[in-house]
Amino acid sequence: MHDIKSIRDNPQAFDAGLVRRGLKPLSAFLLAIDEKRRAAILASEQAQARRNAASKEIGDAKKAKDEARAAKLMAEVAELKTTMPQLEAAAKAADEELTKELSAIPNLPFDEVPDGVDEHGNVQHHVFGNKRNYSFAPKLHDDLGTALGYMDFEAAAKLSGARFVVLKKGLARLERAIGQFMLDLHTTEHGYAEINPPLLVRNEVMFGTGQLPKFEDDQFWAIRGELLEAPDHMRLRTERLGLIPTAEVSLTNLARESILDEKQLPMRLTALTPCFRAEAGAAGRDTRGMIRQHQFTKVELVSITTPEASMDELERMLACAEEVLRRLDLHYRVMTLCAGDMGFSAQKTYDIEVWMPGQGDGGAFREISSCSVCGDFQARRMDARSRGPDGKPRFVHTLNGSGTAVGRALIAVMETYQQEDGSIAVPDVLQPYMGGLKVVARE
Repeated sequence: MHDIKSIRDNPQAFDAGLVRRGLKPLSAFLLAIDEKRRAAILASEQAQARRNAASKEIGDAKKAKDEARAAKLMAEVAELKTTMPQLEAAAKAADEELTKELSAIPNLPFDEVPDGVDEHGNVQHHVFGNKRNYSFAPKLHDDLGTALGYMDFEAAAKLSGARFVVLKKGLARLERAIGQFMLDLHTTEHGYAEINPPLLVRNEVMFGTGQLPKFEDDQFWAIRGELLEAPDHMRLRTERLGLIPTAEVSLTNLARESILDEKQLPMRLTALTPCFRAEAGAAGRDTRGMIRQHQFTKVELVSITTPEASMDELERMLACAEEVLRRLDLHYRVMTLCAGDMGFSAQKTYDIEVWMPGQGDGGAFREISSCSVCGDFQARRMDARSRGPDGKPRFVHTLNGSGTAVGRALIAVMETYQQEDGSIAVPDVLQPYMGGLKVVARE
C-alpha cells in the first residue's frame, strides 16, 4: 500500500507511475480525502485538548469560588462530551475511506521497467539453451498424457468440473519428483528454509499480499461454521478463509505485525504447496490441457530483506529459479515485464518462459516463473518492519518468485523429452526421485 505522505510530497511522480500502469492520475483525489481526514483528526484532537483544559479550569474556578465561571465551563465540557464522539467518528470514517482507496491502487514501476500496456511490451533479457530438433512432429502434453493413460481430464471433470486433472502412475510420480527436486535444490544449495504453511488463510492475510480487496473474485473461499451455545438458543458463528493462490501469501505474512532484527535478514523461505485460483485466464484461452488449472502445485520462493539489499535479492532469486530449468536442461528465455503487464504488488518483475515444443506450430514459450520485488508495498499492508543498528523500526522489503510452477515444469519435461513412441524420457536429475526409472511409458 502507498504512503500518503510520499504522495503528498511528490504527487507528480505518483501520477506518472499510475499512468505507466495504464491508470488515470489519482493524487488530487487522494489528497482531497487526506485533507478531509487531517482536518477531522485535528478537530477531534482540538476538542479533546479543550475538554482537558476546561476540566482543569473548572477546578480553578471552584477554588476561586467563581461559581458562574465554573458553571459556564461545565456546560462547555458537557457540550464537548456530546460532540467529541461525532468528531472521532468523522476522523475514523475519513481514515477508513483513505485506506480503502489506497488499498486498491497497484504498486508503481521502477524507472528502469519498460513502458507498455500488455505482454507485447515485455523485453527479452536473455535466453538459455536452444530448441531441440525432433525427427517427428512433437505432440501436446495432454495428447501424450492421454495416450499413456496417465492424464485423465474426464475423471477430474466428474469430480470437480473443468480445469482440473487426475494424474496417474508414472506422470503422478514424475510431477512429485519435479517438486521434490526443486525443493531440495532451493533448501540445500540456495539457502531457503523449507516451510509447510497453512493452505487456508484469513482475510487480513490475503490483504497483506494484495489479493484483497481488488482480486476477491479470483480466489476460492471456504466458510467455516461453529455452533455456539447461548443461554436459550444455539448461535452459528462463521469465518471466511481463503485458499491460497500461491504460497507467497502464507510465507510473506509470516513477517506480519512483527519487528524483525535486521541481523535475521534476508529471510529466505520456500514451500511446495497446492495452489488454488478461481480465475484461470481469459475465456476461451488455454482451455485444454494443464496450462491453466484451478488447482496446481508450485514451489514458491519468498525473501524478506532490507531496502538496501532488495534489488540484489531480485537478481539472486531469478538465478535460483533459472537453475531449476538449467538442471532440467530446458530451453527458456527471461523477460523483463513492462509496466502494464506486472502484477499488482510488483515494482519490477522478471518472467521465465520455458519452451514447450508441442504448443502450436513449432512450439511456444510459456511462463513458468515470475520473480518480483515489491519494495515496502506489502510490508505496509502487513505492518512488517525491521529494526536496524540505529534502533529505529522501518518497513522491510519483500520479494516473491516461482521456483517454479511444478505443473508447467511437468508439461515442459513431457513435451521436451517426448520420444517418437509417445514415451517420456526422464531427465537425469529426476531419475533418483523416480527410483532410477529412465522412461515413463504405457504399461
